[in-house]
Amino acid sequence: MRAPAFWSPGHYWMPLLLSPLSLLYGVAGRIRRATANAARPPVPVICLGNITVGGAGKTPATLAVAQHLKARGRSPHILTRGYGGSAKGPLRVDPNHAAREVGDEAVLLARVAPTWVGADRVETARFAIAAGADVLVMDDGFQNPDLAQDLSFLVVDGGFGLGNGRVLPAGPLREHPADALARATAVIYIVDPGGDAAGPPPPGIERVAMFPARLEPTPEAALFVDHPVVAFAGIGRPAKFFNTLRAMGIRVVETYGFPDHHVFTPDDMMTLVDAAVNRDAKLVTTEKDAVRLHAEARDMVEVLRVALQFDDPQALDTMLSPVLDD
Repeated sequence: MRAPAFWSPGHYWMPLLLSPLSLLYGVAGRIRRATANAARPPVPVICLGNITVGGAGKTPATLAVAQHLKARGRSPHILTRGYGGSAKGPLRVDPNHAAREVGDEAVLLARVAPTWVGADRVETARFAIAAGADVLVMDDGFQNPDLAQDLSFLVVDGGFGLGNGRVLPAGPLREHPADALARATAVIYIVDPGGDAAGPPPPGIERVAMFPARLEPTPEAALFVDHPVVAFAGIGRPAKFFNTLRAMGIRVVETYGFPDHHVFTPDDMMTLVDAAVNRDAKLVTTEKDAVRLHAEARDMVEVLRVALQFDDPQALDTMLSPVLDD
């Protein structure tokens, strides 16, 4: 979906008109969490999620935590809903699965650690444990009360923050910030490459640990520096991708933003390829977008891969140790 303009700060009337619906949405979420009987698996559960609708960087954060766990000799399995895919699961994802079946995020996650798609988190967890998981990593499970969580990381996009600070549908929030921070073990704050412009952090955030992190391009990204690019992205906030390119010193001559999880049509690709040819530029997109392209389209596109780097990796290890060493 594409976020409506009134979800950003500075708008008043539309959020005000929708505020009664926001109140109902927030109350429904609180009731669901209060009445849920969370199952507790026999292995630790680490959850990564966000408070806003759309992308905040939780997939790179999930990948980074899974890689950190593997470096410690653990066998993490990732649980995800498979948003945008047709599979209901439980299904173990093959890295060669089509995004239309399991979702684009699941394909990326499966390249790093065993990944399971399933609408029922409890049942999916059983499958993962039976297959050898000694720690479960929940992707986008912060609002899901069905599985007890040992650590809960709230991922915040520094360039968007909490938008206008209102709950759906008046704003982009899935729940009130105070409710989320009360359950969060820590916040992973992803610094925007274009400079944070989201306003002050929410009240109460000082009560939880803060882990600043940055999306850093992988080494092969240097191949783009000496050539103009036409950039396109269908992620939660395409501007973050465009800012990353510019921060690398890449000359971005044209940009095309699409809604999150956008399925690229032949007409879309024709427009993009024509734009690149006309500007004598390389056509560049994100790794997440690339998995949604048809094979013939992928051959015409360069992919910028990024990885989340924590400012203080040792602090993350200290946070994980009590759970992993029990």
